Amino acid sequence: MQITSHMDLLEQTKEICRVNKIYPSRSKGQNFLIAEDVYERIIAASDLKKNDLVLEVGPGLGFLTAKLAAKAGLVTAIELDNKLAGYLREKISTDKVDNVKIFNENVLDFDIKKIFLTVDNIKTPPILPFVRGGTKNSPPCEGGAGGGYKIVANLPYNITSVFIRKFLTAVHKPEKMILMLQKEVAERICAKPGEMSLLALSVQFFSEPEIVSYVPKENFWPMPKVDSAIIRITCHSRESGNPVKSANGDVSGSRVKPGMTDEKEFFRLAKIGFSAKRKMLKNNLAGGLHTTPAEVEKTLIKIGLNPKARAEELAIGDWKNLTFEFK
Repeated sequence: MQITSHMDLLEQTKEICRVNKIYPSRSKGQNFLIAEDVYERIIAASDLKKNDLVLEVGPGLGFLTAKLAAKAGLVTAIELDNKLAGYLREKISTDKVDNVKIFNENVLDFDIKKIFLTVDNIKTPPILPFVRGGTKNSPPCEGGAGGGYKIVANLPYNITSVFIRKFLTAVHKPEKMILMLQKEVAERICAKPGEMSLLALSVQFFSEPEIVSYVPKENFWPMPKVDSAIIRITCHSRESGNPVKSANGDVSGSRVKPGMTDEKEFFRLAKIGFSAKRKMLKNNLAGGLHTTPAEVEKTLIKIGLNPKARAEELAIGDWKNLTFEFK
């Protein structure tokens, strides 16, 4: 899947679409990336090794797929659009690429175990140390460091939250996710205390997100209405095994209570806390927990929080402390 040099990416993209009667759909988020340097930034952020498994979501016309295949052991590409999936299959067959597998389905319905099962079906399987201990019917890893695969995706806005939740809460979590998202969504995910949201809290509970690079809308065809950003999400190997900071910068072990945080209780409390953004946290919690603001205020003071704080001001460590106190 080599990219020819005599045409720039915009011309190539338009020509491929013309020949194959592919009409980009705005409703499906089909805005093709036409900037070589941005592709290189995505590859650099992925930090690929020859024994990596990559799950690529929304491969489009396959320009990034080609680069991933050259760096990784196996690329499993999921494309919802029938015409694009057909083009990609024909392309990898013509170019005799044997470490790319195309699945024509919705990623939200995709069975993650398929990533591992395809290893046995390629002609020259890479050496995959993370497959040790696994079988065809029982993938080997539990996620986090050494989780066994990485995700690279250009996500439409309407599935971002559901997509991230699917993979961050999966039994087999990816090691990393390198995602192209709308700029505003990327910034919300990477927010710091003072600008936190339930989305940011949800992602940061399971992982460490960071914005790698901003990508202006001019780098896509057809041009979208908003700018994008490349975000790297590094998954925690174990929820309790990573240092977390409270709003005042204290690291886990000083204020954050020891032991595993009850995930269900954590998010139940967080949803209550964010239920009315303009209200002080103590009032939201009092209403949701059927107690008094005064009682909640005592707990906030006990763990070193401002009794007048709002939900967006708290960090992950503060919510873990609250979960421990209110459990």
